[in-house]
Amino acid sequence: MEKILTQLLSKIDYIKIDGKVDTDIKISSLVFDTRQVKSGSLFFALPGTHVHGNKFICKAIELGAVAVIYQDELPEDAKKLSEQKKCIFINVKDSRFAMSPIADEFYDSPSSKMGIIGITGTEGKSSTVFFTWQLLRLVGKKAGFISTVQYSLGEEAIDNPEHQTTPEAPIIQEKLYQMLQNGCEYAVVESSSHGLSVKTNRLGDVAFDAVAMMNVTHEHLEFHGTHQQYKSDKANLFRALDKFSHTKNLTTGKMDFTPFGLVNLEDSSSQYFIQATKSKVFGFSAPGCAGNKQDNSTQTDFSEENYSGFIQATDVNSSSKTCSCKLVNNTNSEFNQNENQLKLNFTGTFNIYNALASSMLVSKLTKTEFSKVLEQTTNLIPVKGRMTTVDLGQDFEVIVDYAHTPSSFETIFPPLRKRCKGKIISLFGSGGERDTKKRSVQGQIASKWCDIVILADEDPRGEDSVELLEMIAEGCKDENGNYLKREERLFIIPDRKKAIRKAFSLCKKDDIVLLLGKAHENSIIYKDFVMPYDEISEAENALKEMGY
Repeated sequence: MEKILTQLLSKIDYIKIDGKVDTDIKISSLVFDTRQVKSGSLFFALPGTHVHGNKFICKAIELGAVAVIYQDELPEDAKKLSEQKKCIFINVKDSRFAMSPIADEFYDSPSSKMGIIGITGTEGKSSTVFFTWQLLRLVGKKAGFISTVQYSLGEEAIDNPEHQTTPEAPIIQEKLYQMLQNGCEYAVVESSSHGLSVKTNRLGDVAFDAVAMMNVTHEHLEFHGTHQQYKSDKANLFRALDKFSHTKNLTTGKMDFTPFGLVNLEDSSSQYFIQATKSKVFGFSAPGCAGNKQDNSTQTDFSEENYSGFIQATDVNSSSKTCSCKLVNNTNSEFNQNENQLKLNFTGTFNIYNALASSMLVSKLTKTEFSKVLEQTTNLIPVKGRMTTVDLGQDFEVIVDYAHTPSSFETIFPPLRKRCKGKIISLFGSGGERDTKKRSVQGQIASKWCDIVILADEDPRGEDSVELLEMIAEGCKDENGNYLKREERLFIIPDRKKAIRKAFSLCKKDDIVLLLGKAHENSIIYKDFVMPYDEISEAENALKEMGY
């Protein structure tokens, strides 16, 4: 598709334009990476962590860019080249922020033509997005989704090769446009705190109709600065409910959506999110299903006028293969009042939260009876790398999970400790150039619940692997406050492949090995290179080497 440059510029504020604005200039693509530049591209020069995008402006022009949006100072060599190539420069206050309204206009505001569901939270986003997408399809709706693990443009799910939960605005808008072209009426968007922050504005022009907050714990303070700012950035998802029109032209005709939100009532931030919007907000809870992460208390007596009741999971039953619960409905008939049950044909009681939120989102947004949606939960399949069992016939259990935060550790360890007949061996690391405050806390929690802790590379990036892992080891103490004994209860083995083999060599019958932090990801990021890596395949390879 193509758009006239002046049409795109009408959507942003800019400081000045260098070069004559020719209304006949057509923009063929929006790019922020010179590797994607082609003839007719509009290039966004973005300030980076290590290198400013302005340094790549000349390269973009040489490759065919006809317009450049930049911030700060324009390099002299770019000014000279612009005279030869007749490229137009648009100076803005924030080039990354400008990408969102321009991308929305370029792709004809695709979110204004679909029912859009947004899901945020420190943990549970990917699973809840995946469950919601599946349930939409199971009740007969064509839908796409975007998440950390996979995405769909309306057909089957495809693995996401990136480590980025919410892509930059042009990618988000392009994917939504492609979903629309493929006949989708609904889209589910995993909405990270980075994507919701005004610093990136990745989701600033997405017209959300239904949103959910799964939890807000300790994460990404290296980006947000404070927990309060982290919480506020996530709450932008709820503020978006009041920002857009909810009358949309779907492929099946005009549809008026009533915007609404969902909050986990066991999270102390739930009232903050209710107050962030004028739209109706419903609560959900499943006391005891999140291990020790939550305090298992459920607040249900909010005085806010937009708070509209809750649904609570009770009588939770769990085995190594299934989990189920009954539901208590206190939503004033917003959801049908039948005696409802929710059942999943896989393990992990925390998935009760994810499936309950997904069922409520799909029921209310599509106007499908709640009981009819719940009937489909037995057909759900879990996300790759979320409590995924690796079984080649060994007499110990191997589980791969994405848990990488203190709160996610508190979620998964207690239920496993309760049912484990042998030792629990956990293997994990921590992301380099990311939140450092959580590292010793990770070690503290793992030491509390596990018999053996093995620390290995996750994505060290530019940090020294051993120094990073030693920061985690600072928290690895026993119940008496003594450091765990090295080479007995604590091992530091940066090479993750070797670490896995060490973990398995320590196993006896009925032990449980937890491989945490990599899950679905397909690489380990180091300072000077990216190593292809697949946790599940590596675990299988190690077991085969042992004769299984």
